[in-house]
Amino acid sequence: MDGKVILITGCSSGIGACAARGLKARGWQVFATARQPADVARLQAEGLESLPLDLRDSDSIRAAVAEILDRTGDRLDALFNNGAYGQAGAVEDLTRAALREQFETNLFGTQELTNQIIPVMRRQGGGRILYNSSVLGLVAFPYRGAYVASKFALEGLADTLRLELVGTGIHVCLIEPGPILSRFRDNAHAAYRRHIRAETSPHREQYAAMEARLLKKGPAAPFTLPPEAVLKRVIHALESPRPRARYPVTVPTYLFATLRRLLPTRALDAILRRAGGEGRR
Repeated sequence: MDGKVILITGCSSGIGACAARGLKARGWQVFATARQPADVARLQAEGLESLPLDLRDSDSIRAAVAEILDRTGDRLDALFNNGAYGQAGAVEDLTRAALREQFETNLFGTQELTNQIIPVMRRQGGGRILYNSSVLGLVAFPYRGAYVASKFALEGLADTLRLELVGTGIHVCLIEPGPILSRFRDNAHAAYRRHIRAETSPHREQYAAMEARLLKKGPAAPFTLPPEAVLKRVIHALESPRPRARYPVTVPTYLFATLRRLLPTRALDAILRRAGGEGRR
């Protein structure tokens, strides 16, 4: 893969950091972006080409794209839209501000970045666009409504974009992980504390149990895999001559995708309530 260039968002930890290191080892020129300057500096210290990119900020998106294209001579072979976080909380407790913040990162900024890259790939005659979705882009869990909504919307945009880019040489792929070891729960807990007034909510008992799960050390769910499991699918999506439209990762994603097709809604809802914790410890 010598000479291939990829931009990855959300590389401060977890899937993004793993993908950046793994693809660099395979010969890709990797631009590993992160929101916080300290994370950018740490990635640079590892020997990665890293620069700041905040998906909530259009100026930051434009500046990062311009810098990358300047360094590569107006070339970008692949984009891995990985940057995202989860806003926990019952739907009735989500403010407009909480929903807006969730969508600014997980959807609006992601698509704004993608739309800046598509013309580059059109001029090149091809490219790969990967969206990191989730099992929660397929089914809903209680107390994850904002994140679920953002991932359902992301799946819809990616599916539509794939249809619109047929014949351009640009392939669009969805990566759909279930539970993966990362800092996701830490970031979700911070967002929850920032936006949810648990003390006045009818869900306050469930929130106490939810916080315990978010703060739990180690894997929080069965079948949790390391981020290398996602990297394996990312490599296939980037390097296969015939990439797939979807790449499920972990047993829960395969399981819930199948159950969604086979079960009536009432039966599936009962399973999703249990799988989502229903607020229990």
